[in-house]
Amino acid sequence: MALKGSCHCGGTTFELSEAPQEVTRCTCSFCSKRGSLWAYYKPEQFRLTSPPEQVATYRWGSKTIQHHFCATCGCGTYTQTPDWSTGEPDFDNPKININARLFDDFELEAVPITVIDGRNLW
Repeated sequence: MALKGSCHCGGTTFELSEAPQEVTRCTCSFCSKRGSLWAYYKPEQFRLTSPPEQVATYRWGSKTIQHHFCATCGCGTYTQTPDWSTGEPDFDNPKININARLFDDFELEAVPITVIDGRNLW
C-alpha cells in the first residue's frame, strides 16, 4: 500500500511504499521544538512527488543530517541521515525519516510511539 503525505500548504508532497509499524518521538532540542513523530524508511521506499525546489534544508551540529522543510509554509517534512544505530554515522546505510504527522488518510494513533532520549544521548 502506498502512503501519501504533504505539508500544510501542499507545496511539498511525498509517497512511501508502506505505512509505518511504529513511530518515534525524540526528546532532543530540535525534535522537541519541531513536534515531529518520526517514521523511518530506506531511501528506495520514499519518493518526493513535488518539485525539489519546494524543499528547503537546515543542517546543524555535525552537518551530517539534512532536515528538510517546505520552503513556503515551513512544515518540517523529512530528514535524510546516515544510520546512527551503532552510535556512529553509517553513510553506507542512509535513512529517510518522515514526519508522520504529515501522512494523509492514516490513523497515526493506531501505531505505537517509541521515545528516544535524544536530549541526553547527543
